[in-house]
Amino acid sequence: MPATTSYAPAVVIGAGPYGLSVAAHLRGRGIAVRTFGDVMSGWHSQMPAGMFLKSTPSASSLSAPGSGSRLEDFCTVSGITPLVGDDVVPIDLFIRYGQWFAQRNVPDVENVKVTGLKQDGHQYVVTLATGEQITTPAVVLATGMSGAAYVPADLSALGTPSADAVISHSSHHTSLDGFAGREVAVIGAGQSALESAALLHEHGASVQIISRRPVVWGGDPVVRQGARRYLPEVGSPLGPDWRLIPFSSGAGAFRYLPDETRLALVKRVLGPFGAWWLRDRVVGQLDVHEGQRIADARTVGDSALITTTTSTGHQTEFKVDHVLAATGFRVSLANLGFMDPALIGRIRLLVDSPRLSNSFESSVPGLWFAGLAGASTFGPLMRFVCGSEFAARRVSNAVTRRIRAVGRM
Repeated sequence: MPATTSYAPAVVIGAGPYGLSVAAHLRGRGIAVRTFGDVMSGWHSQMPAGMFLKSTPSASSLSAPGSGSRLEDFCTVSGITPLVGDDVVPIDLFIRYGQWFAQRNVPDVENVKVTGLKQDGHQYVVTLATGEQITTPAVVLATGMSGAAYVPADLSALGTPSADAVISHSSHHTSLDGFAGREVAVIGAGQSALESAALLHEHGASVQIISRRPVVWGGDPVVRQGARRYLPEVGSPLGPDWRLIPFSSGAGAFRYLPDETRLALVKRVLGPFGAWWLRDRVVGQLDVHEGQRIADARTVGDSALITTTTSTGHQTEFKVDHVLAATGFRVSLANLGFMDPALIGRIRLLVDSPRLSNSFESSVPGLWFAGLAGASTFGPLMRFVCGSEFAARRVSNAVTRRIRAVGRM
């Protein structure tokens, strides 16, 4: 049966905070954008229930061209007391907010899998699982953490990570209550590692946290120490620290820094740390092994045996039922599974991420990347929900110009 063909002035692939925000701004410009994805899927299928956002309520809203679509608006219309100040945002509330945002601003999101994306002259061909092929001059990839889960090579001997294997990535679980009574080693020192470890412990697992670096905790915003006590309160969406203002308000200028400087800052600024409100659920509750590098990892029967070493050469063995690698995410275009290898080969990269213009456009005209893939260009703001407004405005402006130049409305 021949494939159905159609035309769209723009296509957005991804229905998380960045994809929905971009689509909302394009719709606000009167563009008949087609948006594909399971709304907020990365949040309800890749994060265990019971987690919280690291962002404050004021920095946890998606972006729409009009008013009335912020997190506090959702809370108000839903009869929920709006979260304010340093209240923590439960993930289940945030998911419901994102779904409400989509119904309000992008009601025609299509939960259809994209199976192909290739370039054809000045146009792109997007193939869907239904067999439909869409020709479009503008494609925005806002795929979030899809295909980006990273597990270090020193854990590879434990096999392919999955929820049912002896090793998994933190994004493989929607619930951790099945680990009750089991011994689990959590690898990592960031928020995902520390919060996963706390949830595992609270669900009855015996937990060991293993980390190469010391665990760092974000400061309680209520407790201001040292010279900070004499400074005015800071309103940066990335946190209550004056040093973060350039990264939240100067994302456009960040891309003009030298490559090495940008990469170093993205890695260091707001790198792995635990939120202040999580500290009491970890410190004094769990065994934390800092400064431990994995020297060997192998399976022994149905268990995992991990050997670590310190900088002084001291070795420790951990035999556990399961290893949870909360080791972060790295952009991988090939792992998305639908991009034509020839198209990937034409995209200029900076390490693994695409090099982007000031409008988030890749080196291949008509192809934009929003979200995590933009962090190496625009800085750590792109790792947080609050970066969606900056990205959506720039991307929608550029896509509109593209359509007028080579497409049709």
